[in-house]
Amino acid sequence: MHVAVVGTGYVGLVAGACFASTGNHVICVDIDEDKINRLKDGEIPIYEPGLEDLVQEGIDKERLHFTTDIDDAVKSSDVIFIAVGTPPNEDGSADLKHVLTVAESIGKAMTEFKIIVDKSTVPVGTAGLVSDAIRKHTDSDFTVVSNPEFLKEGDAVNDFLKPERVIIGADNDIGHEVLNRLYRPFMMKNNRIIHMDVVSAELTKYTANSFLATRISFMNEIARLCEKVGADIDMVRQGIGSDSRIGSAFLYAGAGYGGSCFPKDVKAILRTAKQYDVDLEIIEATERVNEEQKKLMFSKISKHYEGKLQGKTFAIWGLSFKPRTDDMREAPAIVIINSLLAAGANVKAFDPEAMTVARDVFGDSITFCESEYDTVEGADALVLVTEWNDFRTPDHGLLSRKLADKVVFDGRNIWDPKYVQSFGLTYVGIGRKV
Repeated sequence: MHVAVVGTGYVGLVAGACFASTGNHVICVDIDEDKINRLKDGEIPIYEPGLEDLVQEGIDKERLHFTTDIDDAVKSSDVIFIAVGTPPNEDGSADLKHVLTVAESIGKAMTEFKIIVDKSTVPVGTAGLVSDAIRKHTDSDFTVVSNPEFLKEGDAVNDFLKPERVIIGADNDIGHEVLNRLYRPFMMKNNRIIHMDVVSAELTKYTANSFLATRISFMNEIARLCEKVGADIDMVRQGIGSDSRIGSAFLYAGAGYGGSCFPKDVKAILRTAKQYDVDLEIIEATERVNEEQKKLMFSKISKHYEGKLQGKTFAIWGLSFKPRTDDMREAPAIVIINSLLAAGANVKAFDPEAMTVARDVFGDSITFCESEYDTVEGADALVLVTEWNDFRTPDHGLLSRKLADKVVFDGRNIWDPKYVQSFGLTYVGIGRKV
């Protein structure tokens, strides 16, 4: 099948490379000429495990191509995926200007029947807006399908190649049939394709992310209660996670969620609900709790030092919003570091993959180090913000010798408090019994 993917971010590039890996002829389109030239050379602009090899394989087998020419891509493709960004507007609604600009470009280039697929995360009613934008510029027939992505950054390639489910939202048989054929190679062991109408598909993505975000905020609230009553959130997590009705996923208390999906999608579904005069009180609370949770680590640090942070130096382990990605969008590290700087503290930081992105965020306001242990040289305390595997079993003896104040703030609860304390370190976690 001949496929075009417009947008070469996390979603578009992963989708294009994975579709090419099953024998399709794929053209990835982007307006950024420098980015396209780098992709042609096999240079990946984002960090995503497994993606570089998959892209190179597609290039080598001449199945994966990159261009800035959307007209040519549309004319030579049967199916066109729209996978551009939908950042939040100030009111929380999804900004659809990039999606609709692409839709107009598709309409101008079309000369025969095409299947247009909304792969970007978009609110209810977007398929209709895309259809209207295309129809302004063509008399050719087409159909618009909603095919939301469910990719976890850091494991996106595996998620695409072995999906838990694929949602196909279409209002006619041909949309269902063609997308079903395109995804069939990823369903060889059992069929996990779910067919539905367009509007239900559009709402499914926002609902899924809002529910997962709610689980996180729920556990963060329980962690606060644990601290007051003397319970341990890790024990509570194990106790409830063993219930098959609840399960163990997304039950970890921490410094709050971030990234490109949860914050944006929670805001967007709240905006949609407001437009339809529906109060989503639980989801409103989810967002509110998360914003407060991002401030919690700094509050703990400030409390430990009785507000006297001026001149103190803090080592920060982890900058990305989660492990296995360099994405810092809405990352708790930004809130924590900016709060420390505002209080007059100094910051030394390290992240296995997000250093380049972090330099764009913080400039020269903090010191960037070559390794996690470089950060603790001359530091008073350590703050773990992102739970990279690299940080799970550190040399606590070395930390005890290097940290002037012998204190660690565990923002992801990945260390055993008693074990840490055995090295003479003060341990401060979230909802942990110490």
